[in-house]
Amino acid sequence: MRHDPPKRRRHGPIRLASGRRLFTWAVGWSLFATGAAWLACHYFLQTMGPFGPRPSPWEPWWLRIHAAFGFMALWTFGMVWSAHIANGWAAGHRRWSGGFAFAVIAGLVITGYLTYYLIDDTWHEWVSLIHWVVGLALPVVVVTHVMRGRKARRKPVPPPSGYP
Repeated sequence: MRHDPPKRRRHGPIRLASGRRLFTWAVGWSLFATGAAWLACHYFLQTMGPFGPRPSPWEPWWLRIHAAFGFMALWTFGMVWSAHIANGWAAGHRRWSGGFAFAVIAGLVITGYLTYYLIDDTWHEWVSLIHWVVGLALPVVVVTHVMRGRKARRKPVPPPSGYP
């Protein structure tokens, strides 16, 4: 006797509760802003000293704050995983955009860890470049995923067949 596997059902809400959503956006945008501030200091706010260009005095502070928000973002990602990603994946909702967003975030976690702890100077410049290019693109990826979700919620649900 053959049994069909049970259909996957959503086990909870896919949309984050308003407090979690606000916290997630605050951490995400703070992480983005501190990374962008570090980039601005590193590439555009150098001063000329007697021995050549000198880094901005704000550069190490923005990097430290960015790293702190990075750790906070890891914790937030765990919360989003349990409250949103697992349920959305099980329900089959927006797997392409959500999966792509997950891959981009995972890439940022890996490159952030590599730049901070594991690589030597030979690879640091390349991994850092990948990290900040992908980091600057992340808001587009996440906002696209969110907008697709909002668009899907606005679609009218057709009445069941047999109704006038």
